[in-house]
Amino acid sequence: MDAGHGGQDPGTHGDFSKEKDVALKIALKFGRYVETLLDEVEVIYTRSDDRFLELEQRAQIANKNGADLFISIHCNAIPRTEIHGTETYVMGLDKVEGNLMVAKRENSVILQEDNYEEVYEGFDPNSPEANAIFALYQSAYLESSLKLAYKVETQFKTRVGRYSRGVKQAPFWVLWRTSMPSVLIETGYLTNPNEEKFLNDELKQDYIASAIYRAFRDYKKELDSM
Repeated sequence: MDAGHGGQDPGTHGDFSKEKDVALKIALKFGRYVETLLDEVEVIYTRSDDRFLELEQRAQIANKNGADLFISIHCNAIPRTEIHGTETYVMGLDKVEGNLMVAKRENSVILQEDNYEEVYEGFDPNSPEANAIFALYQSAYLESSLKLAYKVETQFKTRVGRYSRGVKQAPFWVLWRTSMPSVLIETGYLTNPNEEKFLNDELKQDYIASAIYRAFRDYKKELDSM
């Protein structure tokens, strides 16, 4: 379970809240659901408090622990304040401009890291050409990642009453580097005033976390039956 951003990297923000804080609260709530209701599942957090982690570290934590699934929680942002809704991303190269903008923003934390040019092998998150190298990666896990992603968006729409903007593909570094099915969930837009209030409400955070839990539960049940 990966709560996006943290520490010196606040992520995006709204009028009164930061992405790093909202993402952490939802991630911890999701983890508690799993720990309480699925005894056989171990939840590994990339962070459980307000600390900075490099993107590479997030993937390494999942890989070194032999995780079966990687879920990254985020909040979205866009200059148009009327835009709202949830999106769940899997690793891929989608040429839709909006998808690439989201990926570039989430990948841009790389520029805050020490020795990023060496660690990320010259990858420039602002370069469209650099993003193109992701085209064939994570293909082995794409089908499983898509299954979970669709379940997440279905739960958001049918059980929480959220407006779902759908499942999308984009070149996220953190998804590329994980050796397992992986999804990145944009829980809503902090730049939309109403949605920012929703995302900062404790009860609504419970709804979001429980929706992700139900999607994970159903995904696991489907895998176990195969």
